[in-house]
Amino acid sequence: MTPKPTTLSKLEFHPLTAKRWKDLLNLFGERGACGGCWCMWWRMTRSEFNRTKGEGNKKGLKKIVNSGEVPGILAYAGKEPIGWCSVAPRGAFSSLERSRVLKKVDDKPVWSVVCFFVAKPFRYKGVTVALLKAATEYVKKQKGKIVEGYPVEPKTGKFPDVFANTGLASAFQQAGFKEVMRRSKTRPIMRYYIKD
Repeated sequence: MTPKPTTLSKLEFHPLTAKRWKDLLNLFGERGACGGCWCMWWRMTRSEFNRTKGEGNKKGLKKIVNSGEVPGILAYAGKEPIGWCSVAPRGAFSSLERSRVLKKVDDKPVWSVVCFFVAKPFRYKGVTVALLKAATEYVKKQKGKIVEGYPVEPKTGKFPDVFANTGLASAFQQAGFKEVMRRSKTRPIMRYYIKD
C-alpha cells in the first residue's frame, strides 16, 4: 500500500544499515530503483555495471551494507521508506574519477551526493531538498567538511525523471549548495561547506 504524501516536516531520515535493508528493497522495488541499477552506477566501470546489472548490482550493494559501510540515507513518511540519497566519501565512486566533466575540482576531501530516488507519490514535493539537508547533517556527524553534488541543469522545460537521478541544480541551491565548477553547460559541480 502506498502511503499518502505528508508534509516535509514529518519526514524522518536514517542511514541505510543492514537492519534497514528491507526498507530499501521496498522503496527500490523489483527494478532496483531504475533498470537494475541498485545505486551501483557510480561505484563501477561501465563494463562491470553492464555485467552485473540487476541481481548482481543488488548483491553488490547488499555486500557494502553488510560490511558496515553506509552508502546513503533513507527518507521515511511515518514507517514507510519514500526516498533515497546516495552519499559517501568521493573515493567510493570510481566513475567520478573517470569522468572528464565531473573530475576533481581540487584536492580537498569531499563527500559526494551522486543519486536520488523518490517514490512516485512524493515527487515534486521537495523531498530531494530535504534529503540533501539530511545528507549534509549526516556528513557533519561523520566529521566531513565539504559535501559535493553533480546535478543536472536542463536548458529548457521539464526534464524526464529518469535523467534527473543525480538531482536538479535548483534543489541543490535550495539546500544551500553553491556552484564551484562547470565543465558542461548542463552539469554544474556544487558544494556545501559545513560550518563547525
